[in-house]
Amino acid sequence: MTRILVLQHHPEEGLGSLHNILAAEGHQTDVHRLDLGVSVPDDLDLADYGALIIMGGPMSVHDTDRYPWLLTEQRIIRRAVVEELPVLGHCLGGQLIAQAMGGEVSPNPDGPEIGWWPVTKTPEAMGSTWFTELPDTFTLFHWHGETFSLPSAAVPLLSSDLCAQQAFAIGKHCLALQGHPEVTPTTVQAWTESMADDLQRTGAGVQSRQTIHDHLERRCEALLASAAAIYRPWLEQLR
Repeated sequence: MTRILVLQHHPEEGLGSLHNILAAEGHQTDVHRLDLGVSVPDDLDLADYGALIIMGGPMSVHDTDRYPWLLTEQRIIRRAVVEELPVLGHCLGGQLIAQAMGGEVSPNPDGPEIGWWPVTKTPEAMGSTWFTELPDTFTLFHWHGETFSLPSAAVPLLSSDLCAQQAFAIGKHCLALQGHPEVTPTTVQAWTESMADDLQRTGAGVQSRQTIHDHLERRCEALLASAAAIYRPWLEQLR
C-alpha cells in the first residue's frame, strides 16, 4: 500500500474515477483541500508519502496573489520530481508541474479546449513505455484555456489539433496531463453547471452543453478504460 498526497483546488475537481483505481490497488489517499484553506507547508516531509497527485482547478498558475499556496505547491512539486517521487498532474496540475520544472504556462494559441476531443500519441510516446495499451488516437475530456510548454527534461507524449502539448513525462515517475481522464458522468454534469460561463466563450474548441452531454454514460465508460491505460505505467512506479 502506498500513501498518496493529493492536492485538490476545487470542490468538484477531485480524484473522480482515479479514486476507485487507487483503492482497487490498496493505495491510501491523503487529500489536502487547498480550496478550503488546508495548508501544505513548504517543509512538508515527502518521505511520509509514496506519491503526489495534483488535480485541476479553474484558477491559473499565475493567480498567486489570490492563491498564494500555488507558489508553495510548485516548490513541493519540484522537490518531489527531483527526489523521483511518483508525481501525476491533471490540467492545472499538469501546468503546475510544467512551471515548477522550468516550463511556461500561457493562453492556448487556438483558444479554449472544452469538451470531448481526440488526442494523438507523439512519436516519442510510440517508442516509450507510456500508453502502450492505447490506440494512436483516442478521445479525452478537456476543460482548459491555457497550455504548458515543455520543461527541458520532459518528453512530449500527446498532442491534439487544438493544443500542441497534451501530456509529457519526466523520467518514468512524473506524468503531466492537460486533459481529464478522471472525469465521471457526475463530474461532467457538475462542471457544465458550475462553470457554465466557460461554455459561452467563443472558439472552435468549445463544445455546447448538449454536445458534451450527448452519450455521456457511453463516453465516460470508454474514458474509464483509457484512464486505466494512461495511469497504469505511472502506478507501476508507486513504492
